[in-house]
Order: sequence, then C-alpha cells, then structure tokens
Amino acid sequence: MGRTHALTGWCAGLAIAPAVGAGSVHQAVVFAATTAGFALLPDLDHPGASASRLLGWLTGALSWVLRRVSAGIYALTKGPRDENVTGKHRHLSHTVLFAAGLGALTSWATETGGPWAVVGVVIFGLMLAEGALGDWLLPVSGAAVAWWFFTAPPDRAGELESITGWLGIAVAAGCLTHCLGDALTEAGCPFLFPVPIAGETWYEIRPPRALRFRTGKKVEKRLIFPVFALAGILLIPGVWQFTSSTFHRLFIPPTSQQATTP
Repeated sequence: MGRTHALTGWCAGLAIAPAVGAGSVHQAVVFAATTAGFALLPDLDHPGASASRLLGWLTGALSWVLRRVSAGIYALTKGPRDENVTGKHRHLSHTVLFAAGLGALTSWATETGGPWAVVGVVIFGLMLAEGALGDWLLPVSGAAVAWWFFTAPPDRAGELESITGWLGIAVAAGCLTHCLGDALTEAGCPFLFPVPIAGETWYEIRPPRALRFRTGKKVEKRLIFPVFALAGILLIPGVWQFTSSTFHRLFIPPTSQQATTP
C-alpha cells in the first residue's frame, strides 16, 4: 500500500492546509509533501518496508528499536481478548498516540531549528515518498523545488518560518492517514489504543466486511489509487477553480446567449 499511503497523505495535506493557515500554494505544497511522506512512516515497524530501508543501517536500526519498544508495550498492555502476537507490526506506530507524539516533537524541532529544520523535515518526507512511489519522483521533486524557489515570495526564509508550527500537524496527519488507510483493509488497525473495546486494548478498527479491501489487489489498484490521483491534482490550490471556470467557458453558454436562444 506504499503508493496509496503516499497519495492519500498528499490529498489529506492539501485538504487540511487551508484550515491550519497554509493558504498560499507554496505553503500548501510544502505542507502536503510532508504529509505524503510521513504517511509512510508508521511502517517503520516492518523491516521490509521502504521507510525501514530508506537510509540503510540508520533507518534499519530505528526500525529494530521501534519493533522492540512496540513489542514490549504490547506485552505490558494487551487485554484479555487481544491476539497472541508479537505486537511489532501495526501496533505502537499505528496509533493516534504515536501520531500526536511525533507531530508534537516535529513542531518543537521546527520552531527551535527554524527554516533549516523545516527544510530537513520536508526533504525527509520527500525521500520517504520517493522510496514508495519510485525514482520517477526524483526529477518531479527537483522540478517542484526549483519552481518553489523561483516563484516564492522574496523572503523565502520567512515563508518557511511561517510554517514551523504547522509542520507538526502535517506529520501527525500523515501518520493518522496511514492508520485510517490500514483500517480499511482486512487486517484492520488498532489506532485507538489504549481505549479498551470489546475486552481488547489493541482492538483492530475496521469497517463491515463488504467495505474492506485487500492490499495490492484490484480494488486498491483500479479504484482507490486512480480516485486519489485525480483528487491529488484537483486539491492543489487554484486547480479546481481553473478547471471549473474552463469547463463553464467551454461547455456552458453565457446567460445572455441562453436568453436569446429561441
């Protein structure tokens, strides 16, 4: 689900950006790129995930630590009806608590570190997205960075400084989007931990069976991914307005013309 996670994260970022004050297209793109990348981070708890292999031994070591911590917390907190599993994958990093904690840490780091910390977080997010979507994203990201640099307001540092606090929300939103996506699969996702549900502390939230889908199968590839690919374009600030006005100009005659039509 790597591609789908990144794409849904991009859409979520674009949808949330105006609500947190990232109103300009330059701010919205930075916000959404961060959300797209960090929508892949929860899978750091799996050794084979792109996030775990991103920076070689470094992310591999972080993955190892995360799996051990997750397993330990699961062993200490599992309820009487929780499954007899290791608690390494789709557990600690797939919770609202993890998303909120990582978001708070990012907000603090970017507010303390300023524009360069923002750049670091965004680049790491782009690297996460590239690991899932493929090398084709590298030239696209390069072109996007060049576009941003040459079209942003003259005070580029100030533009980045203005989103330091928001970036934590982008990171948290990305992680939460990942959890919601996993919750629609057959396995579900225990993202409401530690809220006890039906005797389980790690209750896998999922919709009725008819609404679930299998990862990597036809529903994801032929329905979910194309729909969010289209949404990911239309949600970019200004694109929907341009598309709508173009459609009206080409296919809907002006009111005066309609009035004179016999």
